[in-house]
Amino acid sequence: MSKIIATNRKAYRDYTILESIECGIELEGSEVKSLRQGKINLNDSFARLEDNQVILHNTHISPYAEASYLNAEPVRLRKLLLRKNQIRKLSGQVNQRGFTLVPLKVYFNERGFAKLELALCKGKKLYDRREDIKRRETDLAMRREAGRRR
Repeated sequence: MSKIIATNRKAYRDYTILESIECGIELEGSEVKSLRQGKINLNDSFARLEDNQVILHNTHISPYAEASYLNAEPVRLRKLLLRKNQIRKLSGQVNQRGFTLVPLKVYFNERGFAKLELALCKGKKLYDRREDIKRRETDLAMRREAGRRR
């Protein structure tokens, strides 16, 4: 049973998610304690391939209040821990097809390690988002009507 800390709801709205993988995050000092308190913001964050590594950008982890003065910077580049074959596969898809790497959620797994679910996404156009909204509204209306008839 994993404990979800934060989700990137904006990613589900703005992107079509094609594939997702679990990866570790390289954290410094008291960032883990800050994560346990749920002080992370994934909005507008993304991952980029640099020198055969996957780097997480624009993720804000608030400094842990009870820590010493040696807190890590809240918004800094963080390395994601993936295997070489996973990085090779992602780099091929990102470079050739123009996909984006977006973090979906951060959680602690059964062993207590902080993990990040990274998704291979394709950006949605405005009309795609409108179609999703229409589909959700019609599904909701159908469920309401089915509930009334019972």
